[in-house]
Amino acid sequence: MIAYAIETDLSALEFQDVLRRSTLGERRPVDDLATLEAMLRGASLTVTARDQSGKLVGVSRSVTDFVYCCYLSDLCVDVGLQHQGIGKRLIEETRVQLRPGCSLILLAAPAANDYYPKIGFDKMDRCWWIPGKR
Repeated sequence: MIAYAIETDLSALEFQDVLRRSTLGERRPVDDLATLEAMLRGASLTVTARDQSGKLVGVSRSVTDFVYCCYLSDLCVDVGLQHQGIGKRLIEETRVQLRPGCSLILLAAPAANDYYPKIGFDKMDRCWWIPGKR
């Protein structure tokens, strides 16, 4: 049984741990707790998935105005629990918090690129970015 919730005070240590247990940790600053803390505090919406013991097993972290657009910046699920619908449910729980008509936008991790069309996302060819320098 997985419990889903909106969490406004998720700790950077828990976030770090689940990132490391997911494939997303490869592309996030998991060794920089101050940055992880700032990422959590700067998010507009954080939905979590916890197992029966309370252990964090998934996170959907978004920046949104709740009305027009929502950028789902992090979607991670513990590798050992993937393919059980947790990621899909995290997205559903995120969308419940948005006004109808609000667009959900994300950049897919390379390993997840084929996953998103299966759950209703359309691929867009007009995304542009200037990557941050680290």
